[in-house]
Amino acid sequence: MLRYRLYFFLLPTIPASSNPSRHSASPRKPPKLGKQAKPLYALKRLTGEAIRVNQITRRTFLKTGAAAAAALKLGERALMADPLGLPVGLQLYSVRKLLPNDYLGTLKQVAAIGYREVEAAGFYNHSAEEVKAAMSTAGLHCVSAHYPMGELQKDVDGILKYAKAVGLSYVICSSPSVADPSKLASYPGGAGKYFRDGMTADDWRWNCDQFNEIGKKYKAEGIQFGYHNHTTEFHDLGGGLNGFEVLLKDTNPAYVTLEMDCGWVSAAGKDPIAFLKKYPGRFSMLHIKDLKPVTPGSQPSERHSTVLGKGTVDYKPIFAAAKTAGVKHYFVEQEEFDGDALDELKQDYQYLHAMRV
Repeated sequence: MLRYRLYFFLLPTIPASSNPSRHSASPRKPPKLGKQAKPLYALKRLTGEAIRVNQITRRTFLKTGAAAAAALKLGERALMADPLGLPVGLQLYSVRKLLPNDYLGTLKQVAAIGYREVEAAGFYNHSAEEVKAAMSTAGLHCVSAHYPMGELQKDVDGILKYAKAVGLSYVICSSPSVADPSKLASYPGGAGKYFRDGMTADDWRWNCDQFNEIGKKYKAEGIQFGYHNHTTEFHDLGGGLNGFEVLLKDTNPAYVTLEMDCGWVSAAGKDPIAFLKKYPGRFSMLHIKDLKPVTPGSQPSERHSTVLGKGTVDYKPIFAAAKTAGVKHYFVEQEEFDGDALDELKQDYQYLHAMRV
């Protein structure tokens, strides 16, 4: 196959009669560049054959080149407007009230806003093939899915098989469990109260053991396992220890990643930036959630979410810290809405899409 290379030069005007013939067996070398150089020529096929492309002045050429470079730079900035240069994702828990009634239609509306990656929180009795087809039709990439530990314990192999069939990269445990579930029923206030206030260091260590075991199994099949926090992980266990610190210490980074919900970390009175800086590489994914101001007398877990940029969490420095922390994906999660859900999710997207760090 003949390869053509075009090199552009500014050459002095050549009389038509002196132009070398393109059929000449021994084409002339192009004339040397002179002070009066004006026409633009090209060398074709490295033969030295000079071909006039256009009567263009050097000044016009330079102006055009500068304009093209500026346009390219503007395009680069537009592409890199999303924080970290990564696409803005959505945790589908945000549209949990819409998906059961119109699964594909809701996914299409999410994509129409501009989201390109999603994380599932339930599949609404759809088969893996149906989910994969719906995501493809909508133009979305389903990166990850959430499962509570109780559900994982019941069918760890079935969930792995489903995740592979959908094409997930991550399976994330969204809430812990305990070695002896019977104690949840006997705890004053029930299971919810236990997970909020009653978890012990041993409970967290038991969860870490389960996560390491599941993570090893899943990694062998090409799926990264991980854990997503709420506020219970920051309950004081005594001696300054909390569940989040136990998770960071006792889970094996080779098998268990962490998905930090920056909103819930902030609600618990902790700093997401500090964790990103102290544990680079441990947080593959982030949840991006803004919160309304604290209601006096309320628990951290009772904080209410709102549109990004209208609450109390400043995400620009968080994303700045995430730049060197190994974060690979991030997902908007707005759990409550004052107005139309899709309209507010559009505001969330626009807020992040315009952010530069």
